[in-house]
Amino acid sequence: MNVSKRIILFVFTFFLLSQSVFAQNDYYQTTRRDTLRGILTPLRTCYDVNFYNIDVRVDPEKKWIGGAVYIEFTATTDFNKMQIDLFNNMQIVEITHDFWKVDYTREFDAVFVEFSGMIEKGAKTGITVYYAGRPIEAKRPPWEGGVSWNLDSEGNPWVVVTSQGTGASLWWPHKDHQSDEPDSVSINITVPPGLTDVSNGRLRKVTTLDDGWQKFSWFVSYAINDYSISFNIGKYEHFSDVYKGKENDLTLDYYVMPENLEKAKVHFKSEVQPMHKYYEESFGEYPFIRDGYKLIEVPYWGMEHQSAVTYGNGYQKGTGGREMSIADTLYDFIIVHESAHEWFGNNITSEDLADMWIHEGLGVYSEMVYLEKRWGKKWAIYSLEGKKRFVRNQIPVIGPKNVAKQGASDMYPKGALLMNTLRHVVDNDSLWWKTIYNLNYEFRYQVVTTEDIIKYFNNSLGKDYTPIFDQYLRYPSPPILDLKFEESESGLVVNYRWLVDVKNFQMPVKIMTEQDKFEFIYPTEEWKSITLENISRKQFAIASHLFYVRTKIKGEIN
Repeated sequence: MNVSKRIILFVFTFFLLSQSVFAQNDYYQTTRRDTLRGILTPLRTCYDVNFYNIDVRVDPEKKWIGGAVYIEFTATTDFNKMQIDLFNNMQIVEITHDFWKVDYTREFDAVFVEFSGMIEKGAKTGITVYYAGRPIEAKRPPWEGGVSWNLDSEGNPWVVVTSQGTGASLWWPHKDHQSDEPDSVSINITVPPGLTDVSNGRLRKVTTLDDGWQKFSWFVSYAINDYSISFNIGKYEHFSDVYKGKENDLTLDYYVMPENLEKAKVHFKSEVQPMHKYYEESFGEYPFIRDGYKLIEVPYWGMEHQSAVTYGNGYQKGTGGREMSIADTLYDFIIVHESAHEWFGNNITSEDLADMWIHEGLGVYSEMVYLEKRWGKKWAIYSLEGKKRFVRNQIPVIGPKNVAKQGASDMYPKGALLMNTLRHVVDNDSLWWKTIYNLNYEFRYQVVTTEDIIKYFNNSLGKDYTPIFDQYLRYPSPPILDLKFEESESGLVVNYRWLVDVKNFQMPVKIMTEQDKFEFIYPTEEWKSITLENISRKQFAIASHLFYVRTKIKGEIN
């Protein structure tokens, strides 16, 4: 490994470590502002969003956004006051309902809209929010969201937005909570002459205005989570391709910087086509056929915006020196990982940010599925082994709910390791792959909780695996196998038990019982023992490549 790669790897490792430390320090420290965005009060549950029409102008020179958003909703109960969200640095000009101005108050990023009369249950109506301002700038996209006001290599504006975790209300007003996805969205972005906006869904038309600026009108025909709604503005070159699916063709549209056009044509074809093939085989048809699939070059690493995946990995395999194992150099990480979110994150969306492991853990596991299906299981195992080095086991994967906070950064590797462990606990691959495949049909276009996912796996696999999920997701440490060894005339006596937080925890694990042979043992919280005739203490091993567990030997936990 050369010096530059070592430096990059060090920086990436430090980022992961620092994320865990910061998360640990901030885990229970929440504010009123967090609660206002994170909790579903009656002021938010009183209405169900049907449709958003976003119509804004983006001015790169002034770093300014302004326009209007129409919010169509159905009342779920009688009410005369509701909450929407818009970051408090963005100014509201006025809010109207049926063309009449309505009153509103603000607290932090929450906006409380007050109607002169009662909105009756079942009524389908809407409000329009007129607003403008300079949105917060992204400090470290995509991990810290905001608008990035960049210039391309020729000095042209290159403006993009990222908002996962930070909140999509940093740039547009809406109900900023993952629990309520609109059925469809119209996205209209007006940009300076010579630039192109690429947003989600299908491009319906481009309108040239009197001042020469152009409005790009996109339409999303599926339910969509709010942080996926995006704009990407630049002097893009466009080319397209088609993926021939088992049942339907999928359009593939690519938007790249002009100097990368020829490189992108080769690289995207070699990476995107097989990715769709193996994901379709493993998870089912691409969920957003009507809206198509886009890959858009951006000046940050990448993001899973629905039907408009963003890409900034330099047209290379791996992660530019940040690989966790040699297996990660076989494929373009950003294309494979971010596209996996079309199934896990966009098709299936967590209701609360606390359950983001559903997006990220299953997203990383999707990479492992891709590796196994394309190159063989050993390569998936190599990749998983590398990811273990970045699991901190300091705080739970699931974060505190109702405060718009994610859990530990462990959700990425540990979520994948949980899935790999459960697969080998089940020890029935035909059942496992059927369960994984049907997951995206069971919850198609739905918002879910961890409890929903656990219930599905239990029902599909025919056994209650709740204690296993709970130990890996709700407590800092995975199961610890407490081991004591004794030598006897009959062979090596292995005493074992689980050290866990979950009561009545039971999970089988495989150990080496003969040279190159692994068999199940069935630990509980009570001591058990097994005598191994042909294995010495030095040879003893757990099938750690199949089960993510820690061990305690002579008081030391590894």
